[in-house]
Amino acid sequence: MEILLVVITFIATVIGAISGIGGGVLIKPVMDALVDYPVATISFLSGNTVLAMTAVSLLRSRKDSIKVDSVVGTPLAIGGAFGGVFGKLIFSAIQQAYQNDALLGLVQNILMVLLTVTVFFYILNKSKIKTLSVRNKVLALAAGLVLGLFSSFLGIGGGPINIMFLSYLFSMDSKHAALNSLYIIFCSQVANLIANIVQGCIPSFDVLLLVSMMASGIAGAMAGRSVSKKLDNTQVDKLFMALMAVIILLSLSNVVKFARV
Repeated sequence: MEILLVVITFIATVIGAISGIGGGVLIKPVMDALVDYPVATISFLSGNTVLAMTAVSLLRSRKDSIKVDSVVGTPLAIGGAFGGVFGKLIFSAIQQAYQNDALLGLVQNILMVLLTVTVFFYILNKSKIKTLSVRNKVLALAAGLVLGLFSSFLGIGGGPINIMFLSYLFSMDSKHAALNSLYIIFCSQVANLIANIVQGCIPSFDVLLLVSMMASGIAGAMAGRSVSKKLDNTQVDKLFMALMAVIILLSLSNVVKFARV
């Protein structure tokens, strides 16, 4: 099973590096479906794998023509970092209050379905939607806060909601949205990891599995960046839509699984 998770991590992070969703949005529901680890452990493994993946993606993007937005990119990332901390605090509070992993998994997957369906229909109708061109740094900070909060609470690292926000609020095309999304994910996951350490609530986990998943995530990031250069925005959108359909089906399956527990 561990080998299968490492393979899935590679595939997820290749797609994540191309589309800007980080990979955790696929890794998390797959792990929910395949293994019986505690929800906190799955979120920790997924989040730190995505952290390694985004760090490599950002380093490799420095020589690319597509850059992080010079005006709103950093406020978005700072907001994402604070949102990452708040999301972790909310997750911990619910976990301690109810002491029920099945309930926590159910809530996470219901939110995943709702958010992913919303994003799916947004991308489907993107050509008909008039987007904004926000350049206000305070609004960018607030948007990053919301994105970081969802990212951290759901344990997905980032996800499709980033792409929708960046497209609608800041009129970014698919490739610019992908890179800026990875920047937000990186900052929110760093903050999330620090919050875990400070709170002393790092869950039990298999060290070898985490290292293997992180190594696979880094390899996936490198492969994904190479593939991304060969694709145009339309192709990235098609890949993104296909992935949304897979995530919706996986999350619906997990909702049924946790509801039965």
